[in-house]
Amino acid sequence: MVGREEVDVAVVGAGIAGLVAARRLADGGASVVVLEARDRVGGRTVNEAISDAEQTEMGGQWVGPTQDRVLSLIAELGLETFPTRTEGHNLIELDSKLRRYRGTIPRLPPRLLVDLGIARFKLGRLVRSIDPGAPWAHPRASELDRLTLGEWIAANTRTHRARELIALSAKTVWGAQPGELSLLWALAYMAAGGGFEKLLDVKGGAQQDRVMGGSALIAGRMAEELGDRVRTGVPVTRVRTEGSMVELESDSRSTVGARRAVIAVPPSLVGEIAFDPGLPAAQAALAKEWRGGNLIKVTAVYPEPFWREAGLSGEGVSLDGPVTITFDNTPPSGTPGALVGFVGGSNAAGYTALPEAGRRDVALGTFGRLFGPQALNADEFFERDWLAAEWSRGGPVSNLPPGVLTRHGRALRESAGPLHFAATEYAERWCGYMDGAVRSGEAAAAEILNHG
Repeated sequence: MVGREEVDVAVVGAGIAGLVAARRLADGGASVVVLEARDRVGGRTVNEAISDAEQTEMGGQWVGPTQDRVLSLIAELGLETFPTRTEGHNLIELDSKLRRYRGTIPRLPPRLLVDLGIARFKLGRLVRSIDPGAPWAHPRASELDRLTLGEWIAANTRTHRARELIALSAKTVWGAQPGELSLLWALAYMAAGGGFEKLLDVKGGAQQDRVMGGSALIAGRMAEELGDRVRTGVPVTRVRTEGSMVELESDSRSTVGARRAVIAVPPSLVGEIAFDPGLPAAQAALAKEWRGGNLIKVTAVYPEPFWREAGLSGEGVSLDGPVTITFDNTPPSGTPGALVGFVGGSNAAGYTALPEAGRRDVALGTFGRLFGPQALNADEFFERDWLAAEWSRGGPVSNLPPGVLTRHGRALRESAGPLHFAATEYAERWCGYMDGAVRSGEAAAAEILNHG
């Protein structure tokens, strides 16, 4: 696309949030164009073929109870879900020993279980006191925002192992170490999903179900509906507001003029767009502070899910790493078998320093320790480093360090003149998940349509 065109609304980013906004705007009678830097749609969702007929997800993939907006969208698009496999025993690797267990809580030494139980109780009580729509309004907001999640954990646990296990969860949920996260941000994030347990659970929690054919179909179906209004390979480099128009420029020498624009890129990328005039102070400060999570997703593919014959669910936890959490990601057909795992936070830095063959070896080494030597002989191995992804710069979510929410948090819910913002991080419910992306896109579209 070379030249200039004019529309009612231009959307920057063809992830779930941007496409939901565009779809709602088009249904409301607005002329829309979606400009996407990548050569594909889907943002932080992406599928990978693991056979001629089956796909697996290398980005966001799960949906669960109370994620009503994404579940409604899935149904609207003619897609279906299926349950994540939970049959069999889960595994935890602790002190180079394997323990089998069922449910969310592993079989651990009594002193460690008590320590974890007390910390979880205290954390749950604190989470319930937070309004995820306005965490900065909490009576203790300044105190909570000065602390990191890591500092809270250190003050509320007695054992090193308890701190390790909570940190392990944080590495996957946020792609960060607890010491990198504002406690207030972490509490608001948990509250948005109904509590820390809901973020970790499979049955009844955020990992309960998957999308038939892979979650990238959500964006793919919306893009099909929108047709040639979606343009890929068009990175927006400059957004200029002049008079009643917003001009969006890309390095492909194309310009789009619009009455309004939706900036639907990960918040950690907003600061890389040149705004003229600059964003309001609070939004500009937020754009500088967001930090992309450091998360790598790995998938090993086998002729069949051999671990099931051993009575295992495929769900595993390893304190030895570098893969710390695993799940059975086999398609509903039952073949090929697939194990998915996550390398996050401090584990990710050491992992990415290895050559490609070394990364495969250490990842499969974790699978081998958990599921046996058969796991070492994968037919295929895939990895997706979200921090290194040029147009994502982090996953699964962008995070805030201490001191930002209380100073600039209100800007999360505000537009900047004709500029509106949409991404899962801006959602009041299920922030950080696909449901949050849907809610954020819907909210941006409603703002514009209601404005007239």
